[in-house]
Amino acid sequence: MSIDIIISRLKKRYHPGKFGSKDPFRALIATVLSQRTRDEVTDRASEKLFAKYGTPAALEHADVGDIEELIREVGFYRIKAPRIKEIARIINNDFKGKVPSDMETLLSLPGVGRKTANCTLVYGFGKDAVAVDTHVHRISNRLGLVKTKTPEETELKLRETLPRKHWKHINELLVRFGQDLCRPVGPKCDECPIIEMCPGREGR
Repeated sequence: MSIDIIISRLKKRYHPGKFGSKDPFRALIATVLSQRTRDEVTDRASEKLFAKYGTPAALEHADVGDIEELIREVGFYRIKAPRIKEIARIINNDFKGKVPSDMETLLSLPGVGRKTANCTLVYGFGKDAVAVDTHVHRISNRLGLVKTKTPEETELKLRETLPRKHWKHINELLVRFGQDLCRPVGPKCDECPIIEMCPGREGR
């Protein structure tokens, strides 16, 4: 299977955005909010939050109850509200208001795992990183790109096998592909632009 063909066809269908175009702080906080939450819900909550608290300094001094109200739609909002306030405090005080641009430091922030850190590097800084969420993990295995059991294993395997030029594209393309066509249940195989390269096509 040619990963170049897969990426090329998915790019033609989904037209990925310009990486590194988002403010790193917004990319970081939005990704924390997105954990176990649908994208459309995350987008609404993020807009409400950043409309009122658009900087680390502003969010650091925000009332937790107010943050909870603004992000109430997202999953586990009572846990995420104090967490993002603490992230803002650390960034504002320890890093002079600038989001760290390296994996190790990002992982030291509360509630930030590898997916969140990688998304921040890709969308906030335009760096080459492999951001793996449930869509990327599931579809990478469905297509036979990897044979892994966890998103963490998928990230490490893709870093080994995926050409670096595709790293930053893989998240957006497979997330949109997974939401649009390659769904966990009831995939729209008749519309799939890479169906002939899918190992499971004969069983569908």
